[in-house]
Amino acid sequence: MVGVTGASGAMYAERLVRCLIDADVEVHLAITPYGRRLFHDELDYTEFNSKKLLGKESPRLIIHPHQDVGSSIASGSMHTDGMIICPCSSNTLGSIAGGLGSNVLTRAAQVTLKERRRLVLVLREMPMGHLDLENALRLSQAGAIICPASPGFYMLPKTVDDIVDFVVGKMMDLVGVPHNLNTRWTDMLKAQATQSKENLSKENH
Repeated sequence: MVGVTGASGAMYAERLVRCLIDADVEVHLAITPYGRRLFHDELDYTEFNSKKLLGKESPRLIIHPHQDVGSSIASGSMHTDGMIICPCSSNTLGSIAGGLGSNVLTRAAQVTLKERRRLVLVLREMPMGHLDLENALRLSQAGAIICPASPGFYMLPKTVDDIVDFVVGKMMDLVGVPHNLNTRWTDMLKAQATQSKENLSKENH
């Protein structure tokens, strides 16, 4: 499952959903009204639907109505591999920490926790206030994974897309979905070793 709220970071959410679909994962998407506005404001979406999000229709992407707490993902009887909320706003963080399930997104998050499944919360607020930190700690103690959108730069990113892919790759690792995004420190070391050998070979000639 993927949840999208109104915190800035629509590029992360869009790339995450596309990568999950490309990995042949069935994605159940819960997006808040402010999440839809986020896609409009940051990615110029005039409307939000599966075709706009993926560039095509896909039966593997199911979008759930925001207020439908009777939806399948709001029940623990539906088996999932976990849930990623990206981006996760302070308001959503507080609602989940407070045990609220007034919409399908927060209800699905509560179900994920109670069923002891993986809940990944991608916070993007900066700086984080005291209440956010307390809510994050409470949720971490309840079993959630707090995964701030903090890209590493050791892969030497050249574009914004490189930075987005690093964060998305980390999210996919946390829910066990294979990917080919450029995120591995070991890959970086191999690339450096290969470059060093090539440079040495040129010097010897």
